[in-house]
Amino acid sequence: MMENIISKSTRPWVSVLGVLFLALLLTACSSDDDANDEQIVVDAVYLEDVNSTVPDREVDFARVGQLLRLEGSGFLGVRRVFINGFQTDFNPVYVSDNSMLIRVHPDTPVNEAEGDIRNTIRLVKDNTETTVNFEIRLSAPTITSISHTLPQAGEEITVYGTGLFEVSKVVFPGGVEVTEGIAYDEEDGEYFTVTVPEGVSPEGGSIYIESSNGAAYSPAFFHVERGVILNFDGKGAIGEFGNTIRQEQLKSEPIGEGNVSQGTYLPMRNDTIAAFAAGKNRVAEVFTTGEESWRSQITSFIPATTPLEEVGFQFDIYVPEPWADAGFIKILLINNFNGGEWTGGVYNYVPWIVDGEVVPFETEGWKTVTIPFTEFYMFSDGEDYTFGDVLAYREAATYKNFGMFFENSAFTLGQVTGGGSDVEFAPSETSVQVYTDNWRIVSLETPIITDFPE
Repeated sequence: MMENIISKSTRPWVSVLGVLFLALLLTACSSDDDANDEQIVVDAVYLEDVNSTVPDREVDFARVGQLLRLEGSGFLGVRRVFINGFQTDFNPVYVSDNSMLIRVHPDTPVNEAEGDIRNTIRLVKDNTETTVNFEIRLSAPTITSISHTLPQAGEEITVYGTGLFEVSKVVFPGGVEVTEGIAYDEEDGEYFTVTVPEGVSPEGGSIYIESSNGAAYSPAFFHVERGVILNFDGKGAIGEFGNTIRQEQLKSEPIGEGNVSQGTYLPMRNDTIAAFAAGKNRVAEVFTTGEESWRSQITSFIPATTPLEEVGFQFDIYVPEPWADAGFIKILLINNFNGGEWTGGVYNYVPWIVDGEVVPFETEGWKTVTIPFTEFYMFSDGEDYTFGDVLAYREAATYKNFGMFFENSAFTLGQVTGGGSDVEFAPSETSVQVYTDNWRIVSLETPIITDFPE
């Protein structure tokens, strides 16, 4: 039947097309064979970093997670790439005869890589391969949090982050160095401990560390005494009105293990309250006088133009017995709320819900809580706010008192996580004791360390 469809006059064209197709196929096969036989030569390795002033920089080492450009010849036909023996995916679209892009996979072994394949990149074709020596390092260390950011000299702190292997030096604000007594997480590099020395600057700032994996800074939130707005010992003053906690209801007996209390502190459940009743908001409250000026006190070291994600509120907390299932602390930018709110200029601190699960919260000694101002609900919509927006909000308020409520009302998981879960936590009577101290405003800006000069 096909014979009847194709006319004799078209048959020469069919023959020509067939010959052309066969020629192209043979040429392609020949080209593939040539590419597979061509030796791979790596002349240089470049780090691709769009955030750097040198976005294409020749390097002799790279860290896991970084994007590399290999320059040389013979890259067409590369089928597989192994970095420290780990097979690494790559996109053939970004391969030419003279260059190719490869991202060092986060799972690439470094310290655990076998000696003969450690610090190597192996490129494999069907008919040939090559291996080049190239140093691969772990990701640069980072510091995400510190157990207590306003400790006393002689107390031990735990610094948390990533890549914190073989920490050999810690430099505290004021240039005070510690090189001994540093204990680190040998398995995962997620933390290290160090004793705080004498002489740390009261102006505070970042701590700097050096490790086998590089250097890092913490956010500039360590030992910021000049940011304290209320410490119950003379810095700032509590406002005494209505049902607020009075000065005589504060405590000063030493409490806590390791990091102990510092003078006078606030018990959220004072001696007049045997237990917090269920279903109640604003069951205990404490405020500043409202006469303090954050603009005059804080903007000397945190300008009003600072992006709001780089500014936070810190306080120290001590919870000696497990806290779970009931109660939370509402932190208020101004005294214009009646309790129960999950919107506006407040933030509800519920430490016993972690990743959507109930995890009883308690502390052995005093710990620091850090809350970026972008977590306060009115500033949590992702818009570009500055510290000046917080200042303006407070300055425009009728009641400028900054404070805390203890609340014991119902709420949903979605209200805590910002998700859509309607799982409800019903209130119940609780006699939990929560102590706080050292309310302060701090910078969350983290100095950047680069492996290479800009």
